[in-house]
Amino acid sequence: MTSKRHVASTMAHVGLLWLAALMIAAPASAADDKAPFAIETVAGQALILDIETGSILLEKDVDQPFPPASLAKLMTAEVVFDALKRGEISPATAYPVTNHAWRTGGAPSGTSTMFAAVRSDVPVEALVRGLVVQAANDGAIVLAEGLSGSEEAFAGRMNERARELGLTASRFVNPTGLPADGQSVTARDMAQLARHMAADAQWYPLYAEPQFEWNKILQRNRNPLLRLDIGATGMASGFTRDVGYSIVGVTDRGGRRTVLVLAGLETDAIRTKETERLANWTQDNFERRRLFTGGETVGFADVFGGLSQSVPLVLQDDLVAYVPADRTLTAAAVVYDGPLRAPIGKGAKIGTLEIKVDGKTNLRRDLFAAEDVVEGTFSMKALDAARELAFGWIRSL
Repeated sequence: MTSKRHVASTMAHVGLLWLAALMIAAPASAADDKAPFAIETVAGQALILDIETGSILLEKDVDQPFPPASLAKLMTAEVVFDALKRGEISPATAYPVTNHAWRTGGAPSGTSTMFAAVRSDVPVEALVRGLVVQAANDGAIVLAEGLSGSEEAFAGRMNERARELGLTASRFVNPTGLPADGQSVTARDMAQLARHMAADAQWYPLYAEPQFEWNKILQRNRNPLLRLDIGATGMASGFTRDVGYSIVGVTDRGGRRTVLVLAGLETDAIRTKETERLANWTQDNFERRRLFTGGETVGFADVFGGLSQSVPLVLQDDLVAYVPADRTLTAAAVVYDGPLRAPIGKGAKIGTLEIKVDGKTNLRRDLFAAEDVVEGTFSMKALDAARELAFGWIRSL
């Protein structure tokens, strides 16, 4: 039998009832009075992600690579935080400021710097604060040289750690994000990295520190979102002449934590204004809902050659998502490769449940067989084979 991709957009039993409830919840007249839900953005790439559930609230060209600029320092910081957690280094570990670090990222460079003095020793704790609060290039290089011996060797470590975290489309060439051939990231990867780092209760709070002083020079946090009334708690911003302005931000509004990634914006002012606009749109238009309960049947998959012609599908855990307050915009679908062939064991992974908002995928969760399906008799298998042959022939017309 030929494998085919099956999509059941109207699910049986509980799923069908839930979808029907969504349609009933909002009267047609009320929906007609509303502006279109979809929102446009001037950003070249954009992704908004709910941290708790992983729900994607907005996406635009999320897999299109772009130069990271100072966003690369998020990956640099993650590598350093990981080394601190594993005990490879301590906050008191001190590294020297080499001539290379000073000239490339320090006072003579004309770039963002913590003004670390050449040939001085700086503790990791101060270097991390310079990296996080001031996007310090000298801090990034000193940490890279201290941990790995050189920027190049540290970049290899960044890429290895990125793969461990599932950032498959990004590549780092240096710890600063300063222009370099072959260095690029995606909005999807940056959102995943920010979500991971925001879960670090020990080190993530550094991103909200308003200022940091080193070498008797006080500088404010470079993140423009911290000065807005959107509950911003971090992360980083970047700029390249070729692509423009980018940002990764995390907000916390009433315990609802959101990652916003934007790139390809023309000016610093547009970047700040657009991030604020999208953060407010997200807050106003989405609500947290438990859509399905773990262990609850959400649909069925066809089975051939078994005593039963279908198998009920369940989620292992409750499915909670952020979806539009206008419930008519949310739908769900069971997706699996079929036809399935018996025997099938209870708990076997069968496919995925896709939650869609305004036609775009918001969330995916694995679906599992709720019960065993044993092999049928020879005559039942023959009947199923004939049924598949007939339906396959009809579908091919």
